[in-house]
Amino acid sequence: MTMGFARLSSLLLAVFVAASTSAFAEVRIRNDQGGSINQYFARYQSIRDSGDRVVIDGPCLSACTLVLGILPSDRVCATEGAKLGFHAAWRPNPLGGRTLAVDQTRRMMDIYPAHVRRWISRNGGLSSEMVFVQGRALDFMVRRCQRREQARLDY
Repeated sequence: MTMGFARLSSLLLAVFVAASTSAFAEVRIRNDQGGSINQYFARYQSIRDSGDRVVIDGPCLSACTLVLGILPSDRVCATEGAKLGFHAAWRPNPLGGRTLAVDQTRRMMDIYPAHVRRWISRNGGLSSEMVFVQGRALDFMVRRCQRREQARLDY
């Protein structure tokens, strides 16, 4: 009787371990135009805390690029179709236009890892104009996804 219980316990433990190691999802970014820095910061912290991975598989612009600094680099990858776009943060002004938000731009720069900050600086810094990186140049900023890394969730 105890032998049967021991085998059952071992089997249940093996099933639990197998289930817990495959519980992480992959989130795919396909066409993200960005938005509120605060919302992206909270979203990426949640993804980071969940253990999920992120696959950038298309445009990831503006606040979307904060993923590079909030998630560990080994949990973010880019496909051949990835494209990152960086620009300074802005706020709407009373006249319906945009005013650069120096404090939020500084916050974004503080979030990016050092190698991303260096690339931004070498390419003119953050301004009202979007600066893009894609293709082979992107390989220096974020690791290339392996073929086996297929996303199961759409972002």
